[in-house]
Parts: sequence; C-alpha cells; structure tokens
Amino acid sequence: PRIPNPEPRIPNPEPRTPNPEPRIPNPESRDTMLVLSSADVLRLLPLDDCIAAVEEAFRDHGQPGLLSAHVGRGAFHIKTAIAGRRFGAKANANFPSNPQERGLPAIQGVMLLFDADDGRPLAVLDSIEITALRTAAATAVAAKYLAPKGATTATIVGCGKQGRVQLEAVRRVLPLRRVFAFDIEHERARYFAREMDATPVTTLEARDTDVWITCTPSRVPFLRREHVRDGALVAAVGADNPSKSEITPELMAVSRVITDVTAQCLEMGDLHHALAVGATAVAELGDVIRGRCPARQNERDIVIFDSTGAGFQDTAAASLVYDRAQAG
Repeated sequence: PRIPNPEPRIPNPEPRTPNPEPRIPNPESRDTMLVLSSADVLRLLPLDDCIAAVEEAFRDHGQPGLLSAHVGRGAFHIKTAIAGRRFGAKANANFPSNPQERGLPAIQGVMLLFDADDGRPLAVLDSIEITALRTAAATAVAAKYLAPKGATTATIVGCGKQGRVQLEAVRRVLPLRRVFAFDIEHERARYFAREMDATPVTTLEARDTDVWITCTPSRVPFLRREHVRDGALVAAVGADNPSKSEITPELMAVSRVITDVTAQCLEMGDLHHALAVGATAVAELGDVIRGRCPARQNERDIVIFDSTGAGFQDTAAASLVYDRAQAG
C-alpha cells in the first residue's frame, strides 16, 4: 500500500495580495452612452459656438476619412476624423428628392462619438442638425478669412434649409447690407426672401455681389465667369459627391481655389470637375487660418472655397454637443 507523506502540508505563510482597487471610471462617461436627438443638438449647439468650434478644427485638423456608396436616388457617406480627444464617425444618407417625393429630409443619418484615449463610445447623435450647422459654420469661417475687404453684399443660390443656415452663419461674420436670393423654384426664393430679409431674383446674372454661396444639389454647373465680379468670394457648398457640380470649370480655372480638404476635393466637389481645364487648389482653409498661405495675391482675385464637408467638422461640433449634454 502507498505510504502517506508524514509531513503535514504547511499553508503558505504569506498572505494573499488583495485584488487591486477597481479603476474608477472616467466621470465624463457616467457609465452611460448618450443618445441625442436633433432637438438636443439644436438646443446645445448655438450657431456662434459651432462657428468657433469649426474654425478651431480647421486650424488643428488631421487627415479625415471618407467612404461613399451611390445608389439610384441618392448616396451614403461615412466621414471620420479625430478632433482633440474624440473620434467621430458620421454615416449620412443624402437623397435630394426626398422632400418632394416622400416627405422626408434630404439628409438623414447618425453620428457616433468615441473617446480617442480609451475607445469608449460616448454618444450617438442625430446627424441632420450637426451636418447643417457645421456646413454653414465652415462657410462662415471661409467668409471671415477669404471674403474681400468691406464685403456687404451676398447672393444665395439654393433657398432650402441649408441656404437659410448659410445666410445666418455668414451674417455672424460679415456686415451684410443686401442679400439676393435665387432658386430655380421662384416661389421658394420669394418665400426665402420674405423670411430672411433678402431680395428675390429670378435669373442668375452678373451682379455686384461680394460673396456668392451656392448650396444646391445640381449636377450641371451653372455659375459662370461672367456672373462673378473680380475680387468676389464664391463658397461652393453643394457638390458633396462626384456627380454634383455648381461652378463651371472655366470659372474654377481662373480663380484662386481654397479647399476644405484638398485630397477630398480632388475626388468630389467642383475642383474634381475642373482638373481637365487646369484648375488647381492653392491651399486648404486651415493653411490660410494658420497663416501659411495668403487668402489672396491681389484685390482682383476671385476666390473659390470648395467645401465638400469634412469629418473633423462633424467631430468638433458633436464634441461640443456632448460636453454640454454632460454638463447638464
């Protein structure tokens, strides 16, 4: 038979090391991922504050990411970026005919916001108002740095929701005294003019306008060289996918083109359509803000801001909404 070991088993005299104290979660998380509606965004993101946040994002941004998919009636875009301590990813559906055909918004989507230090998901936000506000804020920042000195007149082409927010934003940075409003649906331009203290016009023609803002879903370029006076600024907002175009290549070719993100504008936006006639981008808006490139070489330069929408704008705006929601 097996003889048992006569030596009793001696317990380990060293006490066990107690489990380390659990890490206290970052208080900004509150253990909850926020879900914020379009009404929350409007309440928490005043336009002036959005303009300031987007200007800072242009100053500091890294390279954003973009993924697009096109379908019969519209397109889907996913835009990503890191801004400060946050990572954002916005998935938008853009279906321009939705309001007329289905009674739905042209743009619908969601914004996801993460902590860029530890990867925690922080919030899901409705993206409709984020997109409208940050797009208009980008135009306001461009007008602040690129508009001719003493600019007091503007023409809005495209009198939908985006046109309204665009005008509100530019009025924050320029002392506009007269605004013209044009839309291919003339009644829409008249309604816009009554609501926004503007003058409706029924034709696109040469006029003494300091700032043009085009915010349409057009697939055919319509703003030509003969429309735009020397020294004016054109903020080209509508061409946010490769099939859209608002500015004729000939006007692009003789203008000083400043982009939001040049690599993106080479794939979509009005610059994309004008490469064959020699149009080039001289700088990104962030370069002008940082003082690395002058907005103009002389007072006669026509400056075009090719605005395709960048993920760092979305992330900066969403971060501001999130911080205010957390603050209560």
